[in-house]
Amino acid sequence: MLVLIVFQLVVLLFSAVIHEVAHGFVADHLGDPTARLAGRLTLNPLKHLEWFGSLILPLMLFLISGGSFMLGWAKPVPYNPYNLKHPERDGGLIAAAGPVSNLVIAGVFSVLYRLSGGLAQNSFAALPDLLGIVVLINLLLMVFNLVPLPPLDGSKVLFALLPKSAYPVKAFLEQSGFFLVLLFIFFGFQLIQPIIFFLFRILTGSSI
Repeated sequence: MLVLIVFQLVVLLFSAVIHEVAHGFVADHLGDPTARLAGRLTLNPLKHLEWFGSLILPLMLFLISGGSFMLGWAKPVPYNPYNLKHPERDGGLIAAAGPVSNLVIAGVFSVLYRLSGGLAQNSFAALPDLLGIVVLINLLLMVFNLVPLPPLDGSKVLFALLPKSAYPVKAFLEQSGFFLVLLFIFFGFQLIQPIIFFLFRILTGSSI
């Protein structure tokens, strides 16, 4: 049990780190070097650790759910919209980079998952399960971060698409976002579970 908790925490942490580095990499490519100058374009987890989101919340959710659910995040990578040529559009692209990185990880490990099926009868019997955990955690991070509530990435993608006349909606979400995200984690997460399970089945060919 302890080994499984540690494994899931490590996968969650490094997946969240890659997620944040992807934000910074795209921002740097679009003209904003803030993350690079802050030393955040690195896979060193110590540069990205956020105690509540990276450790406390995942463990708390794991224990509350009886070991069936773990979610968290790394410290957000900073970027300065004033360095971007098209702040709204580029902000949406920077936000989308994080979930896309998780989809790429899930895709790579789903291929490994399918290839590992032939090992299920030997000493590597746990390998498919471990690879499946990597796929599941990254799909969870991707779908969760695309929920359009600040400070999640989905809100920035949404704001990039909304017309300027929708400013009151944007203002309300920005003011109430963190509270709404916490409510969503504890009371609305079941709304995205079918999406996560569907994507897992498509990628791996197996059901959870």
